[in-house]
Amino acid sequence: MNLVNVNTSSRPELSAKSPDTSTDIAYSIGDNALGKILVARSAVGVCAILIGSDDDELTNDLAACFPMSRLIPNEPRLRDDLDRVARFVERPDAGLDLPLDMRRGTPFQRRVWDALRAIPCGTMVTYAALARRIGEPKAARAIATACAANAIALGIPCHRVVRSNGTLSGYRWGIERKRALIDKEARP
Repeated sequence: MNLVNVNTSSRPELSAKSPDTSTDIAYSIGDNALGKILVARSAVGVCAILIGSDDDELTNDLAACFPMSRLIPNEPRLRDDLDRVARFVERPDAGLDLPLDMRRGTPFQRRVWDALRAIPCGTMVTYAALARRIGEPKAARAIATACAANAIALGIPCHRVVRSNGTLSGYRWGIERKRALIDKEARP
């Protein structure tokens, strides 16, 4: 079994004698129209869908998101998840039905992420409108921060949030990818 970015000498809970399987995260990387996609699963569900340009960038991003976890490359176990993500990128109106593990976020972030998941495909909302939806009308900047902290691209569709004037703002995985996702969702 290959492990990635794990220093067991400073983390006794991950020593060879006592592996902490409750923090194991299996992941796999594939290609699709957005570039490279990494899908990662904990025992609870998909905990990360990361988009990037190369495998090293994605594995480093995953390690930064889950510094206390044992990362296990496992392509066969996650092949179905990668296929679902690729289908979603091509046909977003079909939805992305994956069990998600959102425990990584703060309670506020999880509220934002739940609200994001309720935005229908092809619909845009502003940061201010999303803040009002969760009962925090003055929290537009905090909404943007929660979107930036999202590690489950597509599963938590933060690409559907735009500025008050309707223009695109930053996206963790690049504004070009955000535009491509929005354009794809706008097509019937």
